[in-house]
Amino acid sequence: MRNIKILVQYNGKNYCGWQSQPEKLGISGEIERAFFVIANEKIKLIGSGRTDAGVHATGQVANFKCESNIEVRKIPDALNAMLPKDISIIKAEEVNENFHSRYSAKKKKYKYIINNSRYRNPIISDYSYQVKYDLDVEKMKEEAKNLLGSHDFCSFMSSGSSVKDTVRTIESVNLNMKENIIEFEIVGNGFLYNMVRIIVGTLVDIGRGKIEISMKEIIENKSRGTAGHTAPPQGLFLEEVLYE
Repeated sequence: MRNIKILVQYNGKNYCGWQSQPEKLGISGEIERAFFVIANEKIKLIGSGRTDAGVHATGQVANFKCESNIEVRKIPDALNAMLPKDISIIKAEEVNENFHSRYSAKKKKYKYIINNSRYRNPIISDYSYQVKYDLDVEKMKEEAKNLLGSHDFCSFMSSGSSVKDTVRTIESVNLNMKENIIEFEIVGNGFLYNMVRIIVGTLVDIGRGKIEISMKEIIENKSRGTAGHTAPPQGLFLEEVLYE
């Protein structure tokens, strides 16, 4: 039995998320279907994490076990020939049988894009969150620094999650603005359900003066009610999964 690791990029606009649901096909289901077409073998794809409906990825990692003897270097082209244009396999390699895309991951890097303009941008509207209000970006930068380190991030978790341990470690945050485009990047050892989107929504609410308490206080309150809104999915990208 071989263990194949793949690097996947996708536009999540047309999917229910990474994981397939009853009567709704996810990214993983499309890849499983494509592999069955090229190798006549059913596989179970394991992703580093389950991105939600509408979320994109430039660096999703997944692995699967298979019996097929197809050359690993041919797997990306073979799969891409069978996949829709909004999903692409950009790398494949054979790895140790113990490698697990989710459990072996050490860190993840996410990016979120905000279009801070009165006018929608038709070029990036599917990949960004339009915020029409004036934002105090410098204040947002300062508040984002309070996310660094190990904290209980339950204030930034959507209801419906069964996770009991809500402590996560954030290694780095960066928030930069060029013209009217704000890019927020965050690296951590793990993220709670909708955590990045709630962090972004909270920073937006702080930037427009809707939330007056600090990010530090929101973390300390350990209450979802004190954080801001959940930013929409289309601005979020899973950029990279690190294993060392």
